[in-house]
Amino acid sequence: MAIQQSDSPLSRRTMLQAGSIGLLGPSLSQLATAGASTGKAKSVLFVFLTGGLSHQDSFDMKPNAPDDVRGEFIPVSTATSGLQICEHLPLLAQRTSDYALVRSVATESSGHEIACHMLLTGRLDLPPGFSTRDSPSPNEWPSIPSQVTYALRNNTGLPSSVVLPQPSVNEAARFRPGQYAGRLGPKWEAWHVDIAAKCSLGNGACPNCFRFDDDEFDHVAPSVFATPMLTLPEGGRLRLNDRVGLLSTIEKQQRGLEQDAEVRRLNLSRQQAVSVLADPETRHAFDVENADPKLINRYGHNKFGLSLLMGKRLIEAGVNLVQVNLGKNSSWDTHRRNFINLKRNLFPYFDQGISALLDDLKESGLLEETLVVITGEFGRTPKINKDAGRDHWGPVMTSMFAGGGVKGGNVLGATDDIAAYPVDGKVTVENIAGTMFSALGIPRDTEWDDFDGRPHSMYRAEPIHELF
Repeated sequence: MAIQQSDSPLSRRTMLQAGSIGLLGPSLSQLATAGASTGKAKSVLFVFLTGGLSHQDSFDMKPNAPDDVRGEFIPVSTATSGLQICEHLPLLAQRTSDYALVRSVATESSGHEIACHMLLTGRLDLPPGFSTRDSPSPNEWPSIPSQVTYALRNNTGLPSSVVLPQPSVNEAARFRPGQYAGRLGPKWEAWHVDIAAKCSLGNGACPNCFRFDDDEFDHVAPSVFATPMLTLPEGGRLRLNDRVGLLSTIEKQQRGLEQDAEVRRLNLSRQQAVSVLADPETRHAFDVENADPKLINRYGHNKFGLSLLMGKRLIEAGVNLVQVNLGKNSSWDTHRRNFINLKRNLFPYFDQGISALLDDLKESGLLEETLVVITGEFGRTPKINKDAGRDHWGPVMTSMFAGGGVKGGNVLGATDDIAAYPVDGKVTVENIAGTMFSALGIPRDTEWDDFDGRPHSMYRAEPIHELF
């Protein structure tokens, strides 16, 4: 494989009171002018497996490798002749015609913080003043959702990009770098929807939580997501309009402040927030725990499945890019009991949720116009460690792609006999970012200026053309 490189403004305080939301991150994206899209896909659904999926135990198995490399799982045949994946992904094995695998993706770092920054921003270089000790930081490169927010400048009343259901953090609750607008500036922040029920220690698909070295762990919240969310205040739209009108009267007294750039940004964000609150389709997208029971059963009544359903509904409502973080405390970081945790706590919910997502997108006619990208920040070590786990491995990982014109049943790239290094068709996370940007029709010459006025190209590498 050859690879080339409308409504009146509403204050944030009133919005929170009106909706009892408590779900928006550090800032909201700006409502701005429309940008044309010429790509095949109208949207991108980016599924981030935070922590790093073990590629040797999922989609790039090496059954002939030595015992301390090949692991405990057995590869099984799939719907695509000659393609085998892990036995514990039976639903995805039946759906290989709907997705492609790239087995030769490199992040170029084996540390969570730097690898996350590289993946989530689509850049392998590090910005001036970057530090893993201080995140989120304005000295980070902007996230892919923030860059898309800047490039598309959606005028539909909806955000261009949404990140859900919570930020990616480590066991100490520190934010992984690369998730926010950084040097692009808060004006172009994506929506960060932090609505997962607070389960301080739980990894994985709450309420089916787990600890890496324990057999039992109890979910500490009564629901999967925090409720109520995105509900109009008592009295519905009329009451909301009354509150907006009252706020407008008050703000007439503060016109002098309107020349301030930050105030202008917030007012634009308020308009967008009102649009989300008042739009039934968008509110419906978030209310997944009250979905049809049959639909919930398809996705799984857990954080993995319902977050994917939420992402699909936001795509359906018109959001350009949705990033779904599958895991909070680096859930896929299987240093210990890799095989137990994959088999028991991760693969069942991943297999069910991703399969339901592909089916749902296909049945609704959205798959052809929605590029789905599924990846962690790196792979895992070939050699199994003393704790029956695998450690960080930046040289190679496997990423999944579906929809948006992707040729299903396709496998690109290859690794050596122990899945340690790419031997054919190496690509990087910069190519993944370029593929997302291209799918959304963002022109190749698009640049953004950082807060020091320096221009930066969005495209750092070629899209993965062979996928399509």
